Amino acid sequence: MPFEADFLPVGDGERSGDAIGVRFGNLQGERNQQTICVVDGGTKESGEKLVEHIQHYYNTSHVDIAFCTHPDSDHASGLCVVLETLSVGMLVMHRPWEHSEDICHLFDDPKITPDKLAGRMERNLLAARNLEKLAQEKRIPIVEPFAGTANSDKSILVLGPTKDYYQSLLPTFRDMPELVEAPSMVQKIGQFMESAVTWVAETMHIETLVDPAPDEVSSENNSSAIILFQVDGQKFLLTGDAGTDALERAIKFAELQGISIEKVRFFQVPHHGSRRNIGPTILNQIKPETAFISVAFKGAPKHPSKRVTNALLRRGAKVYVTQGTGILHSYPHARANWGPAPVVPFYSQVEDFG
Repeated sequence: MPFEADFLPVGDGERSGDAIGVRFGNLQGERNQQTICVVDGGTKESGEKLVEHIQHYYNTSHVDIAFCTHPDSDHASGLCVVLETLSVGMLVMHRPWEHSEDICHLFDDPKITPDKLAGRMERNLLAARNLEKLAQEKRIPIVEPFAGTANSDKSILVLGPTKDYYQSLLPTFRDMPELVEAPSMVQKIGQFMESAVTWVAETMHIETLVDPAPDEVSSENNSSAIILFQVDGQKFLLTGDAGTDALERAIKFAELQGISIEKVRFFQVPHHGSRRNIGPTILNQIKPETAFISVAFKGAPKHPSKRVTNALLRRGAKVYVTQGTGILHSYPHARANWGPAPVVPFYSQVEDFG
């Protein structure tokens, strides 16, 4: 059964995002013999390009499932364009404001009621809230992507987050009220500002990538839906902006389902190849054959990290990045009239931000 994953370029500056089209099934057959998904939409501009891509290359104006992996605007905004322009069978997205009653007791201020907390989240996560409103206006069913969410034949399976883990992250979303007992290490936006870059040496036998600390990734990013596609015994793993804590939990959930993530055929490297989202421990468990990284045109040297791409190459992966160009992973055959993308080389010098 053929599978295609198209990564469209997002951003012509330094800010990256994701805009991904996925389809599998009988791609030469009727539309009802195929499943077509969108995973994040990037910015408004990339959302428009994603719509054009689906109409032209997928030859349809209907998307079966649209996923918003997490509420950041560089993932949710373009999906609004998809929902406005195309027909969509289902929207899969988290709705943080729906969990206010479950987490309200954690906050110190007695004036913080569930309704006030929900309103605060709706204001702070406006792009995701607008996406939800649009789906409601168009009567598109909305499902939250908790671990175990799947289609009928489990060719699409959400590995994380679990509902409990998701709710544990919500109180530390940015701009939330203070907690009664704040975690000892709460990630803050801007906490890890990068200093001027210097360079250090690596070889195939010398690795400088290390496992990041658990608090190096924001709660919003760790709340990303981690999605596994299983087609003809092949596994294709999409990770949004998840960090190592979220990825480790997803891998353990897969193991409980009897699913091995080792040597997946295709892997979306989380958060544009940041060294803060992935390290040797996770990579040793995945060891993908092919890795794709969504990167803005001017994302380097931060995105992607050369430490990360070198680490993937050491483990046998072929690595590809967008950086202003759309790229396609297709199985088992290449799409007609699409040439091969350049493979990321091994770098003898990697960034060191101090």
